Amino acid sequence: MKPGALPVFDGKFGPAEAARLLWRAGFGPARGEGHALAKKGLKAAVGSLLKPPPYVAQGPEPTDGKGQPLAPYDAVGHDHSWWLDRMVRGNQPLVERMTLVWHDWFATSNQGVGSQKLMLDQNILFRARWAGSFEQLLYGITTNPAMLLWLDGNRNRVGKPNENYAREMMELFTLGADNGYTEQDVREQARALTGWRNDNSKITGPTNFRYDPALHDTGVKTVFGKSGNYDWTDACHFALQNPAHPQFFVERLWSYFIPLSELDAKTAKLLRAAYVSSGYRTRPVLKAILLHPALFEGPRMVKGPVVYTAGLLRALGRGVDTIDWMRLDDAAGQRLFYPPNVAGWDESRWLDTQTYRARWAVASNVLKPFALDPAKALGNQPSTPAALLARALAFWGNPTLSTAMQTVLKQFAARALADAGQDSYRQRTYPTLVENALRQLIVVTPDHLTC
Repeated sequence: MKPGALPVFDGKFGPAEAARLLWRAGFGPARGEGHALAKKGLKAAVGSLLKPPPYVAQGPEPTDGKGQPLAPYDAVGHDHSWWLDRMVRGNQPLVERMTLVWHDWFATSNQGVGSQKLMLDQNILFRARWAGSFEQLLYGITTNPAMLLWLDGNRNRVGKPNENYAREMMELFTLGADNGYTEQDVREQARALTGWRNDNSKITGPTNFRYDPALHDTGVKTVFGKSGNYDWTDACHFALQNPAHPQFFVERLWSYFIPLSELDAKTAKLLRAAYVSSGYRTRPVLKAILLHPALFEGPRMVKGPVVYTAGLLRALGRGVDTIDWMRLDDAAGQRLFYPPNVAGWDESRWLDTQTYRARWAVASNVLKPFALDPAKALGNQPSTPAALLARALAFWGNPTLSTAMQTVLKQFAARALADAGQDSYRQRTYPTLVENALRQLIVVTPDHLTC
């Protein structure tokens, strides 16, 4: 590695490493995708994710479970299923993963917005600016109707400043809590952000969002020690120009792909330099993260519920044919368009016994159409614990399981087969039942819940 150059993983880039890349930068590999990506080599693989082809969805259109097309603007749960479908059938995994990152970063909930259309419009904004200028993304989200409703930007006006967006813009979106700003800066930024309003229709709800100069505070504001007649664009610009911003941006983006504990001071410095020199663009930082040795050699990360669900569906080639995924993912700790608060999700939302049980239900529902019929004998196929596990792993595309986990699963299979005793019917049907059970157990092990 040249002095001053960001480190790049130089180890073996095989199917297992490609699968980890696809889980971290997408939603896991579809059948054969890990092997195909590995053949490209690491740099070409990352390049293909960063420069995806035009969007194409493979397979049948999503339905609501009753054969009807989704109505994401109107029907409860259909928005979740609509986005899940893009994750499952689409050919732009990193675009969708970054859209999910921005949804968490600028967490906005329909609980407060009250319009699936406005939430979907925000989703489109994130997708359009997924790896471009963070400055332009910040401008876009600041004036986005869903965000204006969520953090009261449409109620922020001269003489009655509302500090909600100003505070979160600095605390959660650009700088970090109590990092590089004061309470006075929050108040002055709120004044700079005044002027947005909307109308309300009995039929369509909030509409006609616009900037109204008559509602803007034209007085002198002092932000970060500088004074002037600032407006909302200045408020965004000042937050990005704050010396604390590059480090905040680098650490937060890194944390979505690699545990923050793996970010050393030298790498952070180089990432900050790449970010600033690019004009505050996301792509160069994202590329460096996806090539970094820590992504492949570092600790495993827990898959979020939606990533987990999308990955299981992708692995089996099953499309979104029911809206039950919203209910199941919500029970597992993550409903799209409904983050728990303005800080977004964290792993505490899906690391307990209740949400783990919901993941079991997700796996069970994914597997339903593929269940083997115990009434049909296995024929000449071997039914030893090792053979049953091998077939169950092959069913999932041979995901990597530790030797210890494989041993545990084979022990389970041996005990279950022994329960058949001398009963001929049980001896005939138990191997199939055990193989079905192994298919489920594989994807609820710690090895598969992490990547």
